[in-house]
Amino acid sequence: MRIRKTDLLLTIIVVFLLGFSLYGKLSNTHFLAVVEGRSMEPTLNTGDIVFMIPISDPREINVGDVIVFKRPNGELIIHRVIEIKIYKDSYYYVTKGDNNPIPDPPNNPGEPGISFRSVIGKVLSLGKGVVIKIPYVGIIPLILLK
Repeated sequence: MRIRKTDLLLTIIVVFLLGFSLYGKLSNTHFLAVVEGRSMEPTLNTGDIVFMIPISDPREINVGDVIVFKRPNGELIIHRVIEIKIYKDSYYYVTKGDNNPIPDPPNNPGEPGISFRSVIGKVLSLGKGVVIKIPYVGIIPLILLK
């Protein structure tokens, strides 16, 4: 039996991404995110893997960036920043899924958006809405880590 180089390369990539996802899940460190849901279609689809950049300064996030933020229940959301607001000397981001008709509600009532404290990272992109992703490979971790 002969193994093709492309099959071997794909297997190595899948194993690496699975291991990296499992490490992130167990260590609560996030460098990769697997897209689940339709809210960011057509930019991102279920099973796409995106790479996250940790953000230490709220001014590093701009309108048009795709960010990953945490809801109070622990759920991670990947949505685009459509507006930035400064309220009581803190940064807030109004976000919306590309496929959603309305912006996301804030995490806390009375706040003007998602606070910088809730941001996990910014999705790596080439600018102007072009997100760097690995299509559909994340379906495997979605199935195995559920």
